[in-house]
Amino acid sequence: MTQQQESAVPAGRQVVTPERFASGMTWQQYLDHIKRNREKFEYNYSETVLTADEAEEFRSLAARQDGPAKVMALGEDWCPDVFRGLPVMVRVAEAAGLELRIFPRDDNLDIMNEFLNRGEHQSIPVFVFYTDDHRYIAHWTERPDKANAELGEMAALAQGKDREEARALYNEFQRGPKWASWRQATVRELRQLLQEKCG
Repeated sequence: MTQQQESAVPAGRQVVTPERFASGMTWQQYLDHIKRNREKFEYNYSETVLTADEAEEFRSLAARQDGPAKVMALGEDWCPDVFRGLPVMVRVAEAAGLELRIFPRDDNLDIMNEFLNRGEHQSIPVFVFYTDDHRYIAHWTERPDKANAELGEMAALAQGKDREEARALYNEFQRGPKWASWRQATVRELRQLLQEKCG
């Protein structure tokens, strides 16, 4: 179990009732709602492809009696981990037939406070899986371990560069193979998490 695969049931009464969950945005509603980086969300969505084996595994997990039927996402449109990770979650939800609802973190801090990273950080995105009758299964936070291990490579791009040049290199990095490998690592970690909790 990695630090990203937080799976302890939130303490106390959960603020996300079935009614609250249903009030969240669909993927298309979220795209229409956001103010920044829509093209990056759409790019990461178009570039995320699940293998046939991955798609079948997610469908199989969702078909189990206590498997995931719903997934809630918390995020903000300015966050690179969100515009990379949320489209991955959308692809997983589509493959598995999960009902996905998205909530902006800053307008829903009561939800965020139930899923703090290490009990203190408002890290995003957060993906929370529920059964069909809205029982909590597990949640996943922020970015895959592979990305955490390789973040230094991204920071190194900016060394010795002016702001405009660093931004251009960062944008290029976001369309490169390393960034793509982080998307695939997210798929693998989500699959592992659900296998452990529903397998």
